[in-house]
Formats: sequence, structure tokens, C-alpha cells
Amino acid sequence: MKKGMLVIGNRGWIKTEREIRVAISTNEDVSNKGGYLNLMLQLNKIARHAKGVSVNKTLPQYYNHMDLFCRFVADNYNLKVLANIQNKHLVDYVSERQSEGKSASTIKNDLAAIRYFHDQIPNPRYQLSSNQILSENYNEFHLERRRFGGVDRRPTELEYQALVTLAQQSNSSSLALIIMLCREQGLRVHEAVRLSRVDAEKALREGFLTVKGKGGLIRQIPLQTQSFSVLQDAMQQVNRGEKLFVLRDEKAHQVIQRVQDFIRNNRQKVLDPLNTRPKGVEITMHSFRHAYAKEQYELFIEKGYTEGDARLAVSKLIGHNREDVTRIYLAE
Repeated sequence: MKKGMLVIGNRGWIKTEREIRVAISTNEDVSNKGGYLNLMLQLNKIARHAKGVSVNKTLPQYYNHMDLFCRFVADNYNLKVLANIQNKHLVDYVSERQSEGKSASTIKNDLAAIRYFHDQIPNPRYQLSSNQILSENYNEFHLERRRFGGVDRRPTELEYQALVTLAQQSNSSSLALIIMLCREQGLRVHEAVRLSRVDAEKALREGFLTVKGKGGLIRQIPLQTQSFSVLQDAMQQVNRGEKLFVLRDEKAHQVIQRVQDFIRNNRQKVLDPLNTRPKGVEITMHSFRHAYAKEQYELFIEKGYTEGDARLAVSKLIGHNREDVTRIYLAE
């Protein structure tokens, strides 16, 4: 600590750099490990001198909320400086947390923590809007419990196929394959990027794709017809023991960033005027999970499942195991 710098109160809840590094090494949910570490060290510097709330109660809670947000913006935006947080990060994070089934109160606490630490930054590059302003400017941003899950985020089949075609025409041959796996198997983008050739061989042999999701939760997803050819194509491009989509000189978060950037840069080019999304709700990689969930739900209903049983079955396929989370994906 620099001479003259005052740490207010006992702040033993601040994670040391060693603790963060250990957590990173044991947590596969963090894709951009270096980026996350960098943001956490910045957060620690701010937290040591932050004031205005209880040091022993509120501030530790805010710190933990901010920890999760740092993982999100590192993985999804490769954000390097906390001073560069802006509205789009908040909007996308709320969508992510809602898709995880987090309550309205939890998400409001997330936002309170982010805004608190943002206010502690001496010269932030952007001002963060209030929840009311965000809800007025972004149709996908809403916090009322009654509206959770009430937003249709699915791309149309035309939009999906057009994005795949553009991806196939790009310089990166893996882009289209990743998009197709996320759509056909309901994968999170980081779950698809983590897949190895061994995983693909096992899936082709057994007819089920084994995926390690958030929190280490392992699930088996029946392999869709198109996924057989997707995995076969991906396997032809790598050697046994290698990742399907991450080259030897790459990091997983770089591939994730490339896929997400591709969607952001091309979604307006493929816009289907017949899409059912509310105005302002744009296609993201997560949109394909919504499409998969809706498709699988309808298939379970056709098989004679009750609505509740169908929602529960879908939730297991997408890695949640909670019926209420499926409602978010179905936009009920």
C-alpha cells in the first residue's frame, strides 16, 4: 500500500491476488482468466478506499456482486478497465442473470453494486443511466417480477440460416460450426468453445453430447441430426486431444469474443421483418438457446408431457433443472 493511502475499516473480505488466482485455476466458468484477474485487481484497489456504505455488511455484499459482474464483462466483452463500464454492459448482464433464473431483488442488488463501485471511480468514461431510463431506452431491460421472461429473444429460422451462411463465408471456418452447435444443442457459447475432439468422438459414438456447464453441472444432451455433421466437420480440422475450436496459439475467451462480435456486427444484415422480438431486442448468442428451448418444449408437448413436466425437461437440457427458468426462455 502506498504511503499516505488510508484503508477505512477492516476489509478482510477483499480477496488477495493469490486467492483470486487460485479461484481462477479451479473455476472453469471463467474463460478470460487474465481479463478477470485484471478487473478484480482494479476492483480491489477501489474497494480498499470505498466509503458511504457499511464496511462490514453492505460493502462485502456489493463486492461479491461486482466479482460476478467482472467475470461477465471479462468473458463477454474483454473489458480491460472498470472505468469503461457502460449501459450496454448492464443491459446484457441483466439478461444473463434473468436467464439464470435470478430473482428481481438479486438483480437489483447486482445493479446497485455496479453503480456503487462505478461512482467510486475517479474519472469514469461513461455515465450509467438509472433503471428507469434503461427500461425506456432498451426494450429488453425490465426488472419487474411479473415481466421476467416475458421477452421473446428468439431469432427466426431465416435469421439463423442467414447468419450461418455469412459465418461460412467469413475468414474463420469455426464461426458457423459454433453458432450451429449453440442453436441445435442449446449450448452456451463458452460450453461450445470448450468442446474437444474427444468430446465430439464420444458424442458421435453415444448419440449424446456431454457438457460441463456453469458450476460444474454436467448434463447429457441428445445429439440433434444436424449436430452429427457439425461435429464431424469440426473434427476434421483438429488433431485428437485438441479443442475443436480453440487453436494452439489462442485462448478460449478470444474465440468467444470473435463469435459474439460476429453476431453483433451482422445481426442487422439478416433482420427478418417477420421476427416476433419486441423492438430493440436484438439477436445475441444467447438467443439461440431460447430458440432451442422453445423447440424442445413443443416437442415434449407433442409427446404428451404436461406443460409443467415439459418445462422441467427443457430446463434439464439447458442446464438449469428448474421449471421456472424455462418460462424465461419460453417468454411466458
